Amino acid sequence: MEDILKQLQAVMAEYGLQVIGALATIIIGTWIAKMLAKYVGKLMRKREVDETLTKFLVSLIRIGLIIFVIISAASQVGIQTASFVAVIGAAGLAIGFALQGSLSNLAAGVMLIIFKPIKVGDFIEGGGGTGTVETVGIFVTTLVTVDNKVVYIPNSTLTGSNITNYSAKDTRRVDMVFGIGYSDDIDKAKNVIQSVINNDSRILKDPAPQVVVSELGDSSVNFNVRPWVNKADYWGVYFDTTEQIKKKFDEQNISIPFPQRDVHMYQSN
Repeated sequence: MEDILKQLQAVMAEYGLQVIGALATIIIGTWIAKMLAKYVGKLMRKREVDETLTKFLVSLIRIGLIIFVIISAASQVGIQTASFVAVIGAAGLAIGFALQGSLSNLAAGVMLIIFKPIKVGDFIEGGGGTGTVETVGIFVTTLVTVDNKVVYIPNSTLTGSNITNYSAKDTRRVDMVFGIGYSDDIDKAKNVIQSVINNDSRILKDPAPQVVVSELGDSSVNFNVRPWVNKADYWGVYFDTTEQIKKKFDEQNISIPFPQRDVHMYQSN
């Protein structure tokens, strides 16, 4: 029994300070890692970085620092950490290859959150989807279509193609085309269209709306009608203007031609 106690004393004398140092390193290092991660989070929130990205980066920093602290503590008690670091590196490389697509989405998500080409509430077209942005996540962006369907677009797909943001500007131009017959009075039709536009308070005066003859088509004289509106009024003005011009054309006996085909029949003897 005395021999065992002597051996324990010898071990404690040789490794006791190292164990205490390793424990102190873990305790103090973990505390410092949490404080640094908390400070980074506070700094990012102060600079109004997106909350999703902030939480992700804070967690990543805290985990990375804690792993570093554990490796440092292990080296203090005589554990060879070189092979341990090599194993972690190899595992990280393997995981990186396995999650290549996810990491690509992650990088794209970080770019979307930092540079903000889109934000929640914007109506966009991109990545094969069209709708209102519901969330911009780390890996996936969620859109809600006009018929209330939810579309999940991987961030790498979204950033890898053109993004059209219809909500980026406060105003939009409504592009419409109306045709009249060749026998109709162009000036009369133009005045009718102009009166419809002038009577709609949602249509902006500046920039001034355009009403121009754009094409002499196969069966119609076509007008390009281009009023400017606030982005929230776009579809309302589009539908209402189309309806009102049709009604006014009918009242003024202005024809709206449609494609026709003449069929000639020959009787052979």
